[in-house]
Amino acid sequence: MIFKASPVFPEVLVVEPDVHEDKRGFFIEMYHRDKFEAAGIREHFVQDNRSRSRRGTLRGLHYQISRPQGKLVWALSGEIYDVVVDIRKSSATFRKWFGMVLSDKNKIGLYIPPDFAHGYAVLTEEADFFYKCTHAYEPSLERCIRWNDPDLGIEWPVADPIISTKDADAPFFKDAELPS
Repeated sequence: MIFKASPVFPEVLVVEPDVHEDKRGFFIEMYHRDKFEAAGIREHFVQDNRSRSRRGTLRGLHYQISRPQGKLVWALSGEIYDVVVDIRKSSATFRKWFGMVLSDKNKIGLYIPPDFAHGYAVLTEEADFFYKCTHAYEPSLERCIRWNDPDLGIEWPVADPIISTKDADAPFFKDAELPS
């Protein structure tokens, strides 16, 4: 397993697993506590989630206040464009974003530390998305930032996404409640 810092955030890690492939298919280790700890990720994961979405769906940008979630994310099937935004007010990379394609073909995962907003857009007919979280989802603590906020300038690869009412009505970054 190889861990590489993303080009924008040193604490956001691209996870390249060892892929063991033969005529039967493949095997990959998606999480191994000792290997993650050796890479500096000492988080304790408490909840696993899976979602399935169709082409053009955009989910995000989501985060939790008070009990921020670190996430380890993978596209189990299909292809997604995954986006991370630094919402740490004291950070040198505050308001910057990073995006990359995760797919069942490239088999790459992404570790997103707490206090980053997260979202993704589905690029194939369908995609299954899996993520491990360091804190349980708490609806009262969830916050959103508008996916198409011009101040962030995220370059989403979908023109007219399918979004939830919650995401459509999310505040712009300048008006969002951010972690302290």
